[in-house]
Amino acid sequence: MKIALLALLGAILGALGGGAIGIVAGIGWIEVFKSKNSEAMLVFFIFMPIGAMAGAVGGAILFAVLAARDGEIPISREPASGRDS
Repeated sequence: MKIALLALLGAILGALGGGAIGIVAGIGWIEVFKSKNSEAMLVFFIFMPIGAMAGAVGGAILFAVLAARDGEIPISREPASGRDS
């Protein structure tokens, strides 16, 4: 259950981050290639959803892998069995 919830959180955060990166990439494309207004809107509506989808998939995979590996990573050290005085 923890893996599924973290994967969902990763998908949501990845979609937000990917959408923002897609917007920045679209603005960069418009500035570099000097697109007209009608083309600019088309570029925005292409780059933003693609970035959001890629970010959602990447974020879900990343968070799921981190959650699955969480059980393998020791958080605290084992106490020593005997002490030498």
